Amino acid sequence: MKILVTGSAGHLGEALVRTLQQTHHTVIGIDILPSGFTQQVGSIVDRNFVRRCMAGVEGVLHTATLHKPHVSTHSRQDFVDTNITGTLNLLEEAARAGVGAFVFTSTTSAFGDALTPPPGVPAAWITEAVTPVSKNIYGVTKVAAEELCALFHRNHKLACLVLRTSRFFSEADDSQEIRQTYDEYNAKVNEFLYRRVDIEDAVNAHLLALEKAPAIGFGRYIISATTPFTPDDLLDLRTDAPAVLCRRVPTYEAEYARRNWRMFPNIERVYVNQRARQDLGWRPHYDFTHVIDKLRADNDPRSPLARAVGSKGYHAHKFTEGSYPVG
Repeated sequence: MKILVTGSAGHLGEALVRTLQQTHHTVIGIDILPSGFTQQVGSIVDRNFVRRCMAGVEGVLHTATLHKPHVSTHSRQDFVDTNITGTLNLLEEAARAGVGAFVFTSTTSAFGDALTPPPGVPAAWITEAVTPVSKNIYGVTKVAAEELCALFHRNHKLACLVLRTSRFFSEADDSQEIRQTYDEYNAKVNEFLYRRVDIEDAVNAHLLALEKAPAIGFGRYIISATTPFTPDDLLDLRTDAPAVLCRRVPTYEAEYARRNWRMFPNIERVYVNQRARQDLGWRPHYDFTHVIDKLRADNDPRSPLARAVGSKGYHAHKFTEGSYPVG
């Protein structure tokens, strides 16, 4: 199969190209930035460029996007151009070329303010049934792009699957408070409980989606590490997350004490990946229990792919607060 990967100089795009290059598939990586994993340099906003790159393509993995860290450095129009118009160009050219499967990388940030329940309310159990409440232009444009995918499935019979991925970047947290309060790796490990996925598991989800898309037609899926929590934990997670974790993963406490790490005092949402596991046959390997087991043995719990891709950043220069223009 000839597969087009957009955003091939980015975290996930590079990881996909790296992986596909080890298979029998032919892969074409495109990005506005040159890289060792980019075969064609250009913008998805350029319709003619997209049309040329789509020739002979049988599957599309669309990861190119402006991200949340770009909200303060790019205009709303930039977000519309890249995240909506760029996606529209790809969908129209994919439909024109008779592409058999289109996988769109969305984000759990699309849920927006639905992720933050009011004080005194249990943590949110986030499944695909939760209605997004966009909180910024990033979320607005990602939801709009998802709807374009749904439209092209309905009107053009283009098989489209939307993957709402949780965090997989290796950069420091974009919250100034988290950066100042927690060791960087401590914070990332905490997130495997409810809002993080290893990039190797994210890649596997995309490849399964590409395979399953023709049979499914259209669907939205949350791609996040399997949580040890259940709906029965949601009330306590808002008030005493460490106590809940002691019940669910008791081995964590000694390892955190050994490293002088801390669990977040409360957790406000939990991403649920059940539909992806059920429909796609996805089996994420890098969950919180796996991470703790590796740490106890003094091994690096990251996948080899995560280590290979490493940190890229989102901007070409540094800011007062480091990698991010805002706290």
